[in-house]
Amino acid sequence: MTSSARAYWIAGVRHGEIRSEGLPEAGPGDVLVRTRFSGVSAGTERLVHEGGVPAEVAATMRAPFQVGEFPFPVKYGYLAVGEVESGPSELVGRTVFALHPHQDRFVVPAASVVVIPDAVPPVRALLAGAVETALNGLWDAAPLIGDRVAVVGGGLIGACSALLADRLPLGRLVVVEPAEGRRQRLVDLGLDAVASLDEDASFDLALHASATASGLNAALRLLDVEGTLVELSWYSDGEPSVELGAAFHARRLRIVASQVGEVSERRRIRRTRHDRLALALSLLDDPRFDRLLGRQTAFEDLPATMDALAAGADLGCCPIVRYEE
Repeated sequence: MTSSARAYWIAGVRHGEIRSEGLPEAGPGDVLVRTRFSGVSAGTERLVHEGGVPAEVAATMRAPFQVGEFPFPVKYGYLAVGEVESGPSELVGRTVFALHPHQDRFVVPAASVVVIPDAVPPVRALLAGAVETALNGLWDAAPLIGDRVAVVGGGLIGACSALLADRLPLGRLVVVEPAEGRRQRLVDLGLDAVASLDEDASFDLALHASATASGLNAALRLLDVEGTLVELSWYSDGEPSVELGAAFHARRLRIVASQVGEVSERRRIRRTRHDRLALALSLLDDPRFDRLLGRQTAFEDLPATMDALAAGADLGCCPIVRYEE
C-alpha cells in the first residue's frame, strides 16, 4: 500500500504546483481513499489561487481538510470522489464523496465520507457541495404547495436550487438570468428561464444566488406581501447596497441568510451535516445535473487549469479534475 500522495498546493499568487507528500498511517477509524475525480469550485478557488481571501473571512472560508493558512502555502478544495482502498470492511471498495482538497490519495476519518448511491455516477457526485447548499437554502425557504418561487441568478447554485425546487408541487417556478449562455442552459434543463421579470409583487419566495446588488434588489421587488428572500450568495467582504426603502416595509418583506456551514434551523434538531450531505447525494439521481459539470482536466494539468480560470477562461460551472486509474 502506498505511503505517499501527490497534492495540489497554492504556493503563491497565481502559482499552483503538484507536490509529493507522506500519507499518515490510517487508524482503526480511518479510510484510505484513492481519488477518481475532484471538482473545482470556480469562484472560491479562483479567489484562493489569486491570494485574495480577506483576513476577516478567512476562518469562514477554511475548508474541512485544508492544510496551511491563507494566503499561502495552502492545500485547498472540498469536492473529492474516490474509492476506499482500506478501512472498515463495509466501506472498502465503495465509491465515496469527501470534502477533501485535490490529492490523488488521502486518509480521513471514516465518518467524514459518504457513500455515493448506485443511481448517481461518480463524476456527477462532484456537484454534492452545490446541491447541499441549494438543499439547505430550500430548507430555509420552506416553500409550500402552490407557492410562486423565483430564483434570481442561474449559475451553479441557482441552477441546482431550481432543479431541486422543480421537484416540488409549486404554483410557479422561474429563473431570472441575464446572461444568454447560462439562460439557454437553464432552458435546456427544462426550466422556465428569462432575462428579466417586470412583475413586481408576484412571488411568495425568492432564492437569490447572483452575488450582485442588482440581483438582490431585483429579487426583493418580485416579492408579494410578507414574501421571503433567501440569500444564497457569497459576497466575501463585499458590501452590496440593499434597497430597504420603497415597498420593503410596506410589504413586510423578510431577508433570510442561508449558509451551508450550518444545517438550516428548520432541520437542525433532526438532521446532521452528514445526513444533509447524504441526502444531497441521493438527489443527484437526476441526469439533468450532468449539464452543470464543466470541462475535464488531468490532475497533472491542474496548475495550468487554475491559471486559465484566473485569466477568465470559461471552464463551465464545475470543472472536473480526473486522476489516473
